Amino acid sequence: MNLYEHTIVIKQDVGATQIKKLTEKYSKIVESNDGNIVQTENWGLLNLSYIIKKNKKANYIHFKIKGGGNIIKELEKNESLDQNLLRYMTVKVKKFDLEANYFAKREEKTKKENNNN
Repeated sequence: MNLYEHTIVIKQDVGATQIKKLTEKYSKIVESNDGNIVQTENWGLLNLSYIIKKNKKANYIHFKIKGGGNIIKELEKNESLDQNLLRYMTVKVKKFDLEANYFAKREEKTKKENNNN
C-alpha cells in the first residue's frame, strides 16, 4: 500500500454544503477503488499567493490516503473536469504526520500546548 497526501483547492465562492459534497464525492472515489482515507482536514478559506482564475482566496481540503496508484489517477481524472476546483496536488509520502495541525488557529494551538504541559 502506498501513502499519499492529496490537497484540493476549491473556488472561494463555493458554499459550505457544496464543499462537504465535494469532500464526500472524492472520498467515495477513493473507497470505490479499494483505498482508505486515513484523515480528512478542512483547512478553510486561505489567501492564495497569486490570483488564480480571478480568485484571491480559496478553500483547501487535505486528504491522507492509503492505497494504490490507480486511486490517484481516478481522482485526478475527475478533478480535472470539476469546475469548482482551481488546483489539486498529490504527494507520495513514507509516513503520515497525524499529530500536527498546521492550519489551526493560534488560540487552539496555545490551548493544546498548555494542556500538554
